[in-house]
Amino acid sequence: MNIKVNFKKQTISKTNANLILFADEKFNITHLKKHISNSEYSYLSDLLNKKDPKKKILIFDISSKKKIILISLKKNLIDTDAENLGAKCYIILNELKETEYSVNSDTTPKGLKNIIGHFLHGIKLKSYKFEKYKTKKNKSNISINVIGKNVPNHKDQLKFNSIEEGTFYTRDLVSEPGNVLHPDEYAKRIKSLSKFGLKIKIYNEKELKKLGMNTLLGVGQGSVRGSYLVTMEWDGSKNKSKPLAFVGKGVCFDTGGISLKPAKFMEDMTYDMAGSAVVVGLMKSLAMRKAKINAVGVVGLVENMPGGNALRPGDILKSYSGKTVEVLNTDAEGRLVLADALTFTEKKFKPKFIVDLATLTGAIIVSLGSEYAGLFSNDDKLSNQLAQSGERVEEKVWRMPLNKNYDKLINSKNADMQNINYVGGAGSTTAAQFLQRFILNKTPWAHLDIAGMAFSKYGGALNSGGATGYGVRLLNKLIEDHYE
Repeated sequence: MNIKVNFKKQTISKTNANLILFADEKFNITHLKKHISNSEYSYLSDLLNKKDPKKKILIFDISSKKKIILISLKKNLIDTDAENLGAKCYIILNELKETEYSVNSDTTPKGLKNIIGHFLHGIKLKSYKFEKYKTKKNKSNISINVIGKNVPNHKDQLKFNSIEEGTFYTRDLVSEPGNVLHPDEYAKRIKSLSKFGLKIKIYNEKELKKLGMNTLLGVGQGSVRGSYLVTMEWDGSKNKSKPLAFVGKGVCFDTGGISLKPAKFMEDMTYDMAGSAVVVGLMKSLAMRKAKINAVGVVGLVENMPGGNALRPGDILKSYSGKTVEVLNTDAEGRLVLADALTFTEKKFKPKFIVDLATLTGAIIVSLGSEYAGLFSNDDKLSNQLAQSGERVEEKVWRMPLNKNYDKLINSKNADMQNINYVGGAGSTTAAQFLQRFILNKTPWAHLDIAGMAFSKYGGALNSGGATGYGVRLLNKLIEDHYE
């Protein structure tokens, strides 16, 4: 079901509409007397004496045409608690199949700031469905009228909406099949975001070759599709401060190349561009909410295919940085894309920091499952900020080690380095250690390996399965808390 939220200034009491009301953690409802009829209040009071104390959301059938959903809010409720309650409420609304509800914001306990905004945010994030290619779509809608005085102000409404739009755009991109969202189409879609005020530049293969981005081009040379580097600039600060930089891996489909992957589950490799999708969704949300910072997003878009012109194991490539890489496995391709993108971003934009995101290694899933993204960084301050912001929006990161002792695992006899560790072990760390070599000027940098977070077969608190949009809310929070 689709959700439509309408904000109404007036308070509607004692109405026949379906209601969503709030109570404290003990389900005290004395404050509801002025919002519902006497008979409804008596009915709720009687039933609450027999309620299941473990449930946080209760449903009451007042009549054949009216329901009251009563939600318990604990005393020390935080933003994510409200969002998770919203997500649970969406599941209930979807099952009930009623078409219209009124959320009475005046029934929230005092002292809880902007709970309604976060509650609605959770409902909307959970409501996402990717049904573009279904011939029979679920076209039913739920209309939620938000009444009372405790509604989010216009600025907060804009913020929530922009983050939702950015997250949904990321989920849309990740959900697209590889035959639709190949690099050529992807570059066009990013270009369309210029209408939001983003300055977008697309570098094609000819321009990339001239720049010397041979590791990025090497990954895509087996495909009939083009390879691109796309930059998205947002100038939201009045001063000329250094931008915050975000870099994403955009392998639109990853067969593994000549080092071909097994056929089982290869269809999931449509989401190997999730890192880039997070960057694109983030930049869209920053532009939509007119974020008061300067930021740049950089994504490398390629398709890793086997073919007569494909990159071979044993090939040696010269990167944009000038460093050479011996390619021992063509399925370790994401780091080749990021290598050129990272050096280019640092050299061209001289950013305050760089955060890159990539579905880089299966090893990070072995380490952290689908609960944390792997964080690798050369900077403690940036790492701590990412960890704090991740906790606040429940898009968590866990810092993993980087150390010069790992360098021996990726040193090559024939080039400056090799793209995999043939000894075995520390797969995620050696991949991050490889990337660190392309940060040339000691710019604060963090790498987020989101292989376990970008896609969920079983769904999570704020998504219903499939593409999660992980990272958009995390990076928005990082910017909001520490840089705006």
